Amino acid sequence: MSQAEDDARLRETGRKIFAGEADFKWAASSVDGLPPIDMVEIAFAGRSNVGKSSLVNALTNRKTLARTSHTPGRTQQLNFFDIGGHFTLVDMPGYGYAAVSKQKVEAWTETVLEYLKGRASLARVYVLIDGRHGMKPVDREILNLLDTTAVSYALVLTKRDEVKKDDADKILAATQLEIARRPAAYPEIIFTSSRNGDGIADLRTSIARLLEERGPTRAPR
Repeated sequence: MSQAEDDARLRETGRKIFAGEADFKWAASSVDGLPPIDMVEIAFAGRSNVGKSSLVNALTNRKTLARTSHTPGRTQQLNFFDIGGHFTLVDMPGYGYAAVSKQKVEAWTETVLEYLKGRASLARVYVLIDGRHGMKPVDREILNLLDTTAVSYALVLTKRDEVKKDDADKILAATQLEIARRPAAYPEIIFTSSRNGDGIADLRTSIARLLEERGPTRAPR
């Protein structure tokens, strides 16, 4: 099978994975409240105003699977979704800004850190970066955290529809340089738009490839 044929196969696999059911299954506000390990988990992280909920909804062909709000910081728990029995999508609390107390932000941070360190079923974290602005110091902090926990991660740029092509190319190139020497970073960066669908099929394909490389979707107990 040629590379082009294999890419097309994975693209179709990704489409089928997200064409099925997508259901909320669990929410955890502390490590003690995490669900039992079942399927492979793929997490999505990003700043509170990066458009994470909108991307999760676009990815899963749903309008309200993940809550969207004009108030950043609405995702205050680790939310777990069963994607058609193929894997568990984990919507992580937004970082960097939230209209809540400092104590609550610190509690979220601790929960996220413990989750990243100790979750054997976690296959990858997709870190969302605002494509209009590129990498910010707070984004680098989360990447540093992921590097120290040795969790595999990949970057997803958002809001492609709001960025001119020349600017998009510059931001993409700059982001590539940012992760070039990061040991846990997957080299592929996907530029997406929840509004017009840019990059959504590519992200689904990336997940399909990851699941295939990982092997059986049921994680070891």
